[in-house]
Amino acid sequence: MILDSLSQGNRYSGLHPIFPRIWEILADSGLSSRPTDRYPIDETDSYYLLVEETGKGEQAALLESHRRFIDIHVTLRGEDMIGWRPVAACRLISQPYDTAKDATLYRDRPLTWSKVMPGLMAIFFPDDAHAPLAGTGELRKAIFKIAC
Repeated sequence: MILDSLSQGNRYSGLHPIFPRIWEILADSGLSSRPTDRYPIDETDSYYLLVEETGKGEQAALLESHRRFIDIHVTLRGEDMIGWRPVAACRLISQPYDTAKDATLYRDRPLTWSKVMPGLMAIFFPDDAHAPLAGTGELRKAIFKIAC
């Protein structure tokens, strides 16, 4: 997991060939006003979602992990809380891996919580279980799904 300021995105560009394109998309001042939807990233299997949801709170947020995608969570409005636990430390599977959703869900609780406010990003790799949308109140987020 990486938690950092969006202004530091370029320092992570070498981690994946699509990452520099993500920083370009995030620099688009119109991103906050685009309709909620799924948007492709160029001619790749990667995409991003613009979502508006009400935070569930820490008790209701479930840990999830992905095998095919790296997630980058960016809060555009509101304050999200995202829990983290290494997949290797997850023992209580509540939903086995679903290929169509690229997700495994866990009943384990996060080991740590991070507040992801506007201007920050949280990057989760396939070995990072994460519990998003644990903030409270209305949230607008961009969630990038980067094909590994």
